[in-house]
Order: sequence, then C-alpha cells, then structure tokens
Amino acid sequence: MVPLAQAQEGMAVYTDYLTDNYYLIHPSMAGAAHCAKVRLTAQRQWADQSDAPSLQTLSFNTRVGEQSGVGAILFNDKNGYHSQIGAKLTYAHHLNFSRSDYDLNQLSLGLSVGMFQTTLDETEFLDSGVVDPGVRGGVELKDQYFNFDVGASYHYLDFYAHLTVKNLIAQKADLYTDMESDNSRRYLLSAGYVFGNTYDYLGRSSGVTWEPSFMFQYAEETQEKKLDVNMKMYKDFDNGQFYAGISYRTTFDGAEYRMNVGDDVSKQYYHAVSPIIGIRYKNLMIGYTYTHHFGDIQFEKGGFHQLTLGFNFLCKDSVYRCNCPSVNF
Repeated sequence: MVPLAQAQEGMAVYTDYLTDNYYLIHPSMAGAAHCAKVRLTAQRQWADQSDAPSLQTLSFNTRVGEQSGVGAILFNDKNGYHSQIGAKLTYAHHLNFSRSDYDLNQLSLGLSVGMFQTTLDETEFLDSGVVDPGVRGGVELKDQYFNFDVGASYHYLDFYAHLTVKNLIAQKADLYTDMESDNSRRYLLSAGYVFGNTYDYLGRSSGVTWEPSFMFQYAEETQEKKLDVNMKMYKDFDNGQFYAGISYRTTFDGAEYRMNVGDDVSKQYYHAVSPIIGIRYKNLMIGYTYTHHFGDIQFEKGGFHQLTLGFNFLCKDSVYRCNCPSVNF
C-alpha cells in the first residue's frame, strides 16, 4: 500500500494529517496556530510481516513574530530493503485580512526545502541462493537529492482550504534504473468546514462540532488520482478536547489483474477506511488511526496502525470567534 510513491518522492501522504497534523503535508500551515506544535508519528503496515513498511516522522512548527512561521520535519521511511531518510525546513508568511482581532480571515503562503537520502540495501541478496542477473547483490546503493514544496492556505471563519505542490522541481535519480522518472511532482488540494454549537468568548465550542473535509491528490508523471473524504467530530471539555472521525480513501485509477491463468482481465480500485480517535489534555495530545483496505487482491488482510503524540507550548490566548480547531485552541 504505497500511496502515489516514486523512488524520490519524499515522505508519503497517509491520513496522519487528520490527527491535528496539517503542517506535515502543507508547508503554509507552519505557525498558523496559536501554539508551537511538536508532533511525533509512528506507522506500521502488515504488523505480522518481517521488513513490513514503516514510517516515523518528527515535526515542529511555531509562529515567529506577527506574520511569520517556521517549521522542521524529520522522517524515516523503510520498506523491506528500500529506505529513505529526510529533513525539511519551512518558512511561512501569514496575511491577516480580518476586520478585528476576533474574525479569522487569513491567507498563508509556505515554502519547504527538503534533503533526502534513498538507500537500496542488496547486501543480503547473495545469501538468498537466488541468481538474478538484474541484481547486483552485495552492495548498498545510495542517492541524495533535494527538492521544494510550496503551498497556500486560506482560513475564513469556519472554512479552510489548502493547495500544495510537492517536489516542485525535477530531480534525476539513477538508483534503480536509468529509465527512472525525474518528475515526482504531486498536487494536494484539501478543504473543509466546521459547524455545530456556538462558541464561547474564548473561541471554544460549547458542545459538539462536526468537520466534513476532503483531500485530492494528483501525481503529474503517472496521472494517478486519489480522494480522501473525511468526517470528524470534536467535543471540548475543561482543559482539553476529544475528537473522533473516519476517512475514506479511493483511487480513480484501477490496476488490472487475473485471479488465475486464462481468466478474464479484471480491474481493482484501491479503497481504504480509516477510523480516527484522539484526545488533547492541556498541552498534550494523542491520536490513533487504523487503516483497513479492501479488494480481492491483497498482500495481507490486515491494515496498518498509526500513532501520533503531540505537545503544544508557547501558547497564546485564542481570540478568533470561530469553529477552527487547526488554528484555535
């Protein structure tokens, strides 16, 4: 289950952005909130398989001054003999068009520069006893490169939208084959609206609020398209907040297959459902996501687990009178 992945794509996009982690995929969200945020995520697929895909990320972002935000992301992505480590540094600029300190009307522009190292470890291939002339064997191949992400976010009261272009420039990498594409550019478009009970004078909801949202992904080279349709609910309480939700991901591009030799060719589309649950108490938060994918052809029946731990600090009083959990606290 590799989402729109190419050899030099950088960090893949899963559903961890829904656990109060939009900065992980949208650079324009660096410093958009009233608190500095640290988020640690750990994800593992097919838990009963050795060398199964796993991903760990550590991110930090904060507001600097009135209109600037900065952030940093470290990640480690491993899939069998293939692995990638990387780091991103981000600057964002926030333009406030509000009529007063209480109305949220903010346009944010962000730029991330990333450095990555991809590794293919073939040192154990010769011990397998399988002779393949296409495998060099006994070597560890590495390639380093850099790239840019750019994006924009707009928040207006209870509405928000994000547009991000990842891996903006073409980078040639010859780790796997001379025919490897140098275009890993990908576009992310997401939007949502939060509605429900009225909020109090501190900007907190006095009851349950609901947040429908979507995210659309498009890979330029392969023309792959994916869509997330999400619904979350929030319940504020003294010193914290509880949230739960569900995300449905599907593709617009099917993969052809035959169940048996001689069978007619069938086409399978990717479908996955991810329940989400989390809680924030004072400055600490924890979120959990389980993703289950569907289809006749699967490597493993189980899905994957993802855990997010977070810490907020340097918080300022929330002033916006809106249902806007990604900005207000």
